[in-house]
Amino acid sequence: MSEHKERKTLDERNQASDLERLRHSCAHVLAQAISHIWPEAQLAAGPSVDNGFYYDVELDHRISTEDFEMIEAEMKKIVKANYPFERQTVTREEAMRMAMSGELGSCGPRDVCSQFKLDLLNDIPEGEEISLYRNGDFVDLCAGPHVGRTGNCKAFKIMSVASAFYKGDKSRPMLQRVYGTCFPNRTQLDEHLQRLEEAKRRDHRRIGREMGIFAIDEAVGQGLILWKPKGALIRRSLQDFITEELDKLEYSQVYTPNIGKLDLYRTSGHFPYYKDSQYAPIPERDMMQKLCEEGASCAELFNGLSDGTLEGYMLKPMNCPHHIKIYASDAHSYRDLPVRLAEFGTVYRWEQSGELGGMTRVRGFTQDDAHIFCTPDQLAHEIQQCLGIVKTIFSTLNMTDYRVRISLRDPDSTKYVGSPENWDKAEEALREAAKWLGASYTEEPGEAAFYGPKIDFIVKDAIGREWQLGTVQVDYNLPERFDLTYTGSDNKPHRPVMVHRAPFGSMERFTGLLIEHFEGKFPTWLAPEQVRILPISEKVLENAISLKKQLATEGVRVSLDESPDKIGAKIRNAQLDKVPYMAVIGHREAEEGTVSVRHRDAGDLGCCPTVEFVDKVASEVKNRLIKPAN
Repeated sequence: MSEHKERKTLDERNQASDLERLRHSCAHVLAQAISHIWPEAQLAAGPSVDNGFYYDVELDHRISTEDFEMIEAEMKKIVKANYPFERQTVTREEAMRMAMSGELGSCGPRDVCSQFKLDLLNDIPEGEEISLYRNGDFVDLCAGPHVGRTGNCKAFKIMSVASAFYKGDKSRPMLQRVYGTCFPNRTQLDEHLQRLEEAKRRDHRRIGREMGIFAIDEAVGQGLILWKPKGALIRRSLQDFITEELDKLEYSQVYTPNIGKLDLYRTSGHFPYYKDSQYAPIPERDMMQKLCEEGASCAELFNGLSDGTLEGYMLKPMNCPHHIKIYASDAHSYRDLPVRLAEFGTVYRWEQSGELGGMTRVRGFTQDDAHIFCTPDQLAHEIQQCLGIVKTIFSTLNMTDYRVRISLRDPDSTKYVGSPENWDKAEEALREAAKWLGASYTEEPGEAAFYGPKIDFIVKDAIGREWQLGTVQVDYNLPERFDLTYTGSDNKPHRPVMVHRAPFGSMERFTGLLIEHFEGKFPTWLAPEQVRILPISEKVLENAISLKKQLATEGVRVSLDESPDKIGAKIRNAQLDKVPYMAVIGHREAEEGTVSVRHRDAGDLGCCPTVEFVDKVASEVKNRLIKPAN
């Protein structure tokens, strides 16, 4: 990494750390304000989180948006008082005494709040220093760090309130979680709030519903996307795009089933390693019958499946084991490599219902997946080629503001499989590829997949939000686990290296991102309806039908508005449907063989010959332009 990149990364980490400290401090200001307004409130804990902070509270009064102004007013008083955040270390015995006597978190003696504090103390390992922080009349257990004084917490806002189980445990009390956010100054806070409003306006769930792109139905199941005709057209355009790029690079398209035997996933390590995110296996029928007759419990059933004593099938959580078996079905020489297998493969993961969200967090999704089997000498080139595909995709969509994250193993963790030597080689290959790409990158120890390190592209959308998209992973381990070989120039068997890559990540998530990035106003090549023809009257309908045929012949997705509405209403409806081009045909246009062109974003483009208009739109679609050519 260059000195400039190292310095930039350090600066970014310091800024993040400063912001985390500020938000953590603001959480204490929030807790102090709540204790002033509702002295009976039982305060649990309040950390900083992405984009803000929260505090968990047990309180009979249901905090609502109507209370936010009152809470903020009390917080402003605390900020104005400019109390210092004073740190104090205590012994475990002293902290226990303070918890029991109600001196922590504005608790009453031996009430629920005191139990919260005792639980927190029990979570602190023996021998670890225990510290308290005091701001004014509020003191609580806290490891810190904090800003110097409450006066530093000037730019804040209470955002929302939700229910949350204490420590996420459903057997424990239900609390109220009050969320807020805080920034170093009012300008940054206002910019953040504006981005949130813009994000709400671009919400793909609303736009997707209004445009008829996708649906989710309870009868089918949450997290399972129903692609409607317009959504299917967008998806097909994206798949055609990536397929063309893969064809240029000599990838082979394959298809694999949506289920597989448990032994396949035992060998790969996906089962039972990721058992919490997998759909329940389906045991063989005769074994299930035997288990039922013997009265086996679910736990016994799962243990049997886990240790391999029972056979069964499961929904495919990954495509890679299937592609491995396609590679293994033939003998390979070094002359055959690299073997590049690609598939738009649908996989299934069990996500908790509270984690689901439109198209961006689902239970069934289709990956633009590919796996490359190559020699060690070919690895560097193949990784660069994979990164090049991702770069092409982002450039075509004008999503050029991105950074690269290299996820590495944690040497102290037992999560990872394979030899340290192979991990070292894989990680170094990714570092070299990131340098070749020339993008800013960071390294994240402990974030690698269990079988290998990876590169992720973190892309900023139109309003500055970051999304994790294209992924490239190097894998020395699965070829080992599946005993994959190729015959080398020495006529001896050798182990191939495997590269996993998915530029879009998943069709569902990527489409959800694009809906929000473009606000539903897709570039012409992606738009489900690219041109709408608007005849002024029935007298020019024949000309309109002729234009429709010409456009359709050129592969343009075109419709004809034959409604009796006036032309103003037709234009307005096309605008609401976010159709890129409107072709207006009146009596003069019909006589002259021209068309009056309007663009969704650019407005009136004037008249042009029909043939010229058809060529213009067809060229824009073929070349996948983001904006109309001049």
